[in-house]
Amino acid sequence: MNINKTELLAPAGDLEKLKIAVLYGADAVYIGGEAYGLRAKAKNFDIDTMKEGIDFAHSHGVKVYVTANIYAHNADFDGMADYFKEVEKIGADALIISDPGVFSLAREVVPDMEIHISTQANNTNYRSANFWYNLGAKRVVIARELSLGEISTMRNNIPDDMDIEAFIHGAMCISYSGRCLLSNYLSGRDANKGACAHPCRWKYHLVEETRPGEYMPVVENERGTYIYNSKDLCMIDHIPELINAGIYSFKIEGRMKTPFYVGTVVKAYRQAIDDYMADPELYESKKAYYIEEVSKASHRDYTTAFYFGKPDGNQQVYTNNSYIRDYDFIGMVMEDSDEDGFAVVMQRNKFEKGETIEIMPQKGESLKMTVKLMYNEEGEEVISAPHPQQILKVKFPVPVKKFDMLRKETK
Repeated sequence: MNINKTELLAPAGDLEKLKIAVLYGADAVYIGGEAYGLRAKAKNFDIDTMKEGIDFAHSHGVKVYVTANIYAHNADFDGMADYFKEVEKIGADALIISDPGVFSLAREVVPDMEIHISTQANNTNYRSANFWYNLGAKRVVIARELSLGEISTMRNNIPDDMDIEAFIHGAMCISYSGRCLLSNYLSGRDANKGACAHPCRWKYHLVEETRPGEYMPVVENERGTYIYNSKDLCMIDHIPELINAGIYSFKIEGRMKTPFYVGTVVKAYRQAIDDYMADPELYESKKAYYIEEVSKASHRDYTTAFYFGKPDGNQQVYTNNSYIRDYDFIGMVMEDSDEDGFAVVMQRNKFEKGETIEIMPQKGESLKMTVKLMYNEEGEEVISAPHPQQILKVKFPVPVKKFDMLRKETK
């Protein structure tokens, strides 16, 4: 067991997001290859980009875990052994697996690789954790349906050298540990093979058998019809409780999210964890700040889900399925600023001369600035940046670095 240490584990849906997660404070990232993972719609990694990502992460002291957590059909095993060997060869630190058949193959062909048991395996008790440990697993990613008390009991009844990983931030799935058949039934897209259509976010009506075509709204206290639509998990103001329960790896959900989401959330949790480790009183005094920072990424209303007991109706959003977006991601710094304070920026959303924006550096506090001077690629001064992914040279009041991000308030 890791005492007085935590791992901040971040999602990385592609190479850019991996680099953002690493630079903004993750201790480890989890990624998917082009097969066998549960995010088929993510850009994911081929072997060459996976190697580049692993090399980049390792150069910064960050680990890389590769998902192989589908529930496999017979045909899925074609080529899987060679894939695992290649992933091991390029230096991945662990495989994340849920299917016992996939697990047995990995133990056979890459016996020295660390294996983590996915949340998809529904690990809700210490006996199942010990079962996987005895087969050679190093870590269990616990089901999201566990309370802090249940996690603590698990920690006290598994070997000291087995890690507990838990989701602490991000979207929640309405189905048990993410094992859902609704998507497959309604759309033919198998959630357990990475192609979920997210029917839990759809709007539903009721049809009575003898009255076809008459759609009656499904309501709860007349608040709306999004009956499966969960709020997002956020535990940034409960870091001590997570640590005391015995959770080692703090996992952020979001391989389908934007680079801005990844950088914003990872940085906020990095600050919160580091502040708590340095001085618990400092952490307590800054809780409102952490919530404010993490909320600058698009999100739904927040919940603590199952951590403090079984949820009630307050964990759902009944009125809509939209996100809260108080800030826009407007640009990414592509090169360090020069001696005159100019830096190359790729525009991600429109901004204009005279607007107040924020520089979000990889480390340290964000800084507000007024856009005073910027040029296009032809060297012409411009007053706005309206074109998607437009390349600009922007004058900054302080030095900025490659991968620093720019944002502005939408209110």
